[in-house]
Amino acid sequence: MRFASFTGYGAYLVVRSFVALLQALPLETCHTVARGLAWFAADVLAIRSKVIDENLSYAFPTLLPQARRDLMRSMWEHLFLLLVEVAHAPRKIHETNWREFVEFRNGHDLCRLALEDRPSLLVSGHFGNFELGGYFLGILGLPTYTIARTLDNPHLDKLVNRFRGTNGQRMLPKKGAYDQILATLAAGNMMTFLADQYAGSKGCWVDFFNRPASAHKAIALLALEHQAPILVGVTRRLGRPLHFQMDRVALLDPATCPAEQCNVRGITQWYTQALESVIRLAPEQYWWVHRRWKDTRPAKKQARKAA
Repeated sequence: MRFASFTGYGAYLVVRSFVALLQALPLETCHTVARGLAWFAADVLAIRSKVIDENLSYAFPTLLPQARRDLMRSMWEHLFLLLVEVAHAPRKIHETNWREFVEFRNGHDLCRLALEDRPSLLVSGHFGNFELGGYFLGILGLPTYTIARTLDNPHLDKLVNRFRGTNGQRMLPKKGAYDQILATLAAGNMMTFLADQYAGSKGCWVDFFNRPASAHKAIALLALEHQAPILVGVTRRLGRPLHFQMDRVALLDPATCPAEQCNVRGITQWYTQALESVIRLAPEQYWWVHRRWKDTRPAKKQARKAA
């Protein structure tokens, strides 16, 4: 146990030192380094290259192999830039200058939901810089409650949550937080979810890039039970590091949506399709490293679903 604690703290020191190095370098230099690391990760180490190439071939079947490799490299550049932006944001972005770094599109819906007494759900995915999305909302005085998996390393978990809570974002553990979720919604607060993770064979099966994908049912169930509007929003990078557009992609209110859509599958398919539409605009800003299209259902169920 003592050895595990020692190695955990050692890993924390390595990560903390790396963050300090990023913060000491100019943003332009970090971008150049990110390009180099992206080339090394994609072309030399070929990290998860088989999974990424398979996912891209599912999502964009007309892309040629070279185009998929270029997109893979661009995705790694985006991921490294995401880390750079998280490191630089607390020192560069604050209440008086945030307009220099982010523009809002359809932001009135987000403000309206945040100011209403009723609960609401903000749904996003592993697209753009979703970490900075909560950071910006906190700066605007719109704190949210977010579900996140607790990291195995407690020192790193504390470091990450310190950043996430800088401007008032409140974190709830992914496991064992059901009562806290209910209490949060009962109090009329806004909860945020990353809704593009594989949910297993018993999840809600929807179409994602014209292929069956398993999604969690909890978002739709919570929306229906609490009559909570769902807003699909993303934080997309615009051309250069630390410059973003926060966009309300779609909005659904269970109190007014059509009966044929107000069910678990209808709502889950709706927000999945909304996320897909924005991913198509900037596919290099999506995490293609996940096995999103695993299908472990028995063959009979797969055939019945396809029919």
